[in-house]
Order: sequence, then structure tokens, then C-alpha cells
Amino acid sequence: MSTAVETREIVKTFRERGSADVNVLRGVSMHAKAGSITSILGESGCGKTTLLRIIAGLETATSGAVFAGDRDITAVHPSRRQLAMVFQNYGLYPAKTVAGNIEFPLKMSGVPRAERRARALAAAEVLHIEHLLDRLPAQLSGGQRQRVGICRAIAREPEIILMDEPLSSLDAQLRIEMRSELVALQRRIGSTMITVTHDQTEAMTMSDSIVVMRGGQVEQVGSPSEVFERPQTAYVASFLGNMNLAADAANSGVEAASMFSHHAHTTLGVRPEQFMLAEYAAPEAGDLRVSGRVVRDELLGTDRVLHVEAGAAVWRARIPAAASFGERCTLVARRAHVHEFASEGGVRIDR
Repeated sequence: MSTAVETREIVKTFRERGSADVNVLRGVSMHAKAGSITSILGESGCGKTTLLRIIAGLETATSGAVFAGDRDITAVHPSRRQLAMVFQNYGLYPAKTVAGNIEFPLKMSGVPRAERRARALAAAEVLHIEHLLDRLPAQLSGGQRQRVGICRAIAREPEIILMDEPLSSLDAQLRIEMRSELVALQRRIGSTMITVTHDQTEAMTMSDSIVVMRGGQVEQVGSPSEVFERPQTAYVASFLGNMNLAADAANSGVEAASMFSHHAHTTLGVRPEQFMLAEYAAPEAGDLRVSGRVVRDELLGTDRVLHVEAGAAVWRARIPAAASFGERCTLVARRAHVHEFASEGGVRIDR
């Protein structure tokens, strides 16, 4: 069973005696569809964890409301919100076994012992740690501890699962494995899952919907493809995919710059993977062309990233590793792959 989650105009202000108020959240509204995975993505300090804690009931909003389905849970105690939370640091009790950790929330809820054991075992089998039930957390690897934290959440059979940076403390290979496991788990149990992350790859590969936050506000909401392919602000374009941005096309090596700047004060954007070397691209009308000096070459296995200095800008181009190039080169991007943003405010300009 799952339910949608919605926040409406959430404001959170921290007030400390003798200090100025700190506005952490500035009217945040978002919607997570029932049975979906929603990632709240943003840099450290943007307010994403505070928002998650408000949804969980661990923080109180200064104003605004939280809904689970059509039920206003703004003032509902955390234990009655039909949700479970997985913490970044696992939050395991060191003196309890794996089974004891998984069962503890059920025990606090008054679930009979036999049922607790059955639900703990079922959750452990889902994440393949049933052989670890008698061990203590100190005897587990980081990935195993994370699985215990997730088991503890799903054993409660919640409508909503909240995850605060669930994979951040794992090594790179284990993060890749756990991303796949979490998606498979969510599809299997059907709970609404909301995760907080600063990792764009994690958000892109796991999510049905991404909420990009900046400075306590929502910058853009959409599916991974929508947010990546049509970023609504220059910030989203840069943060998600690390787009090249040139605020002054005429001084950034762009040939015929005027044709790309029909608005005054326009910032041009091109993703590194959308550039081609001119000698490998048949010319087309409307191409963006940039000529400059190669100042850096990063080999990434089958690809390489060229850093090309052109005027006041350095453009990055991701090209095949086998492609040949000299000290100077010309980069080409098709017109459809060139994005435009207002230099003041950074809002997308649609042609």
C-alpha cells in the first residue's frame, strides 16, 4: 500500500537569541506520487534534509502544511504518520543484533513477538541478509549496515519510506549496486519513496521524479529526462549534467554569436557530450561553432574531455577517446542542443 505525499508552501525559519533569523525553507511545495520514487536533489545547505525531516515529523515547519494523500499530517505525531525513515548514518543500536534492530520499532508499536520475528525475517530475505540476523552492527560492513537500516524501515510495512542520503557513505561500486537494489525493492513493495541526495547520478538513475532545490526553494520539478533535457534555469543546467554556460557569447569564441542571442543579455549552454569535433561533423544550418586552444585533455577510458579555451571562456567537450585533435580545434553543436537562459535571473528562454 502507498500514498502520495505533498508539501504546501513549507517555510522553516530557525531563530536563535542574539542572531539573525535563518530562513532554511522559503515556501517549498512539492508532490510525490503514490508508489513512486521522488528524489530531492541539491547542494549541501539547500534545505533538502530539513524538508525531509518536516515530512517525517521530526522538525516542525514555521508555516505550511504536509499531506499524506488527502490527510493533513502537519500536526500528527511521527509515530502515526504511516512512514519510516532511513538515516544517513544508519542509526543502528550497537548492542542489539541485526534481528533486534529490525524488530525494535515493531516492539515499540506493540506488535506481538511472533509477528515481529516473521516480519523481520521476511524483510531480511528481501535484502539477502537473513544469514546476518544474529550479528551485531560492529560485525557488519557498511553495505550490510545500510541494508539493516532499510530492513528496519520496510518491516514496518509503511505507506511512505523516507531516505536521507542513503548511499553517501558507501564506496562507489557498492553505491551502484545499492541503487539497483533500492529501485527493485521499491517496485516490489510499492511504498512511496522519497530520497534526499546531492548526487545527480543517484537521482537520475533511481527516480520517477526529481525535485531540484536551491537556497531553500524549488528550482525545478520533473522526470529525470525532463529536468536534464529541458532545464528551466541556468543553475539546474549546470548542477545536473555540468552544462557549459557562456554569459557573453561574443567573447567566448562563438562564431556568428548574434544568431544565438536574439534576446539581450543571453547565456548560452551546451552539454559537453553534445559537442563534436568539426572534422567529424557534416555542417548543418544553425550549428554553434567554437574555435580555441586545447588547454587540458582528460582521458576517461572510452571517452575523453577536452577543455578548449576560446576568448574569455573554457568549453568542455566529451568526445571519443580515439578521436584525433591538435593544439587547436573547432567544436560543433547542433542548434537543437544549444540552450539559452536570461543572464539576469537565469531563466530558460524558449525559441
